[in-house]
Amino acid sequence: MSAPPLPARKSNVARFGTFEAHLDTRELRKQNRKLRLQDQPFAVLAALLERAGSVVTREELRARVWPADTFVDFDHSLNTAVNKLREVLGDSAASPRFIETLARRGYRFLADVQWDLESQAPEVATTKPQANSDLATPAPHRAIPRSLFGLIQVMYLIFYLEALIHWQGIDRISWLDTGAPVILIVVLVTAAVGIPVRFYLLSAIAFDHPQLGDKFHKIFLGIFILDQLWAISPFLILKQIGFGAALGATAALVYVPFAERTLVRMAYPGD
Repeated sequence: MSAPPLPARKSNVARFGTFEAHLDTRELRKQNRKLRLQDQPFAVLAALLERAGSVVTREELRARVWPADTFVDFDHSLNTAVNKLREVLGDSAASPRFIETLARRGYRFLADVQWDLESQAPEVATTKPQANSDLATPAPHRAIPRSLFGLIQVMYLIFYLEALIHWQGIDRISWLDTGAPVILIVVLVTAAVGIPVRFYLLSAIAFDHPQLGDKFHKIFLGIFILDQLWAISPFLILKQIGFGAALGATAALVYVPFAERTLVRMAYPGD
């Protein structure tokens, strides 16, 4: 028996939480920022939105998203599409806010959905300069803060690698001679911790991870402590650059974690 058809949508824009789904243009937006979502996950989202509060069976989704002449591993493809959709929405299968799984039956959309007949309103809004409500700063093209954030991560990676390559030189710095290799241990440990952290942030910004803003906020305290410890790194080469240059570089590095946070908020204003 063929699956019953899904009802026709009420309009072409569905709003739920801080998200907007534009079904005609197949775009998902969060506070006027377009999110990356492939065609199949979006088609699943559209089907669930049109039946919000009701169970949409796996068979109905198969008929809607994968035509009869399409040869794919349906179960794997559907699970992958739902997982990608949950990732973009920041949802969880264990404690769902949007998409509930009903074992061996299908899925149900839990949040309230409002259908907006004025489909052009979000497009008009995106053409105007947008200010971040928390920072009161203009929102430039997202590529600019993302690129600057990535350059900061590369800068710290260079710091760490230089310290690990020339670690014996740190131990021979005369003004750091305390009788115990405390400074050397701190440098080596923080560099070893910092390298995977910087690679994680660099890869997240390179692939434009949609939840980077939220994740960076959660680890900001650790980033702040790490950056403040490395803010005094110019004094490790005091003899080469002089006291004034070391002090000026340290003052600039003290500000860097706050710059990172600002750049992330500018690139991911809704997170």
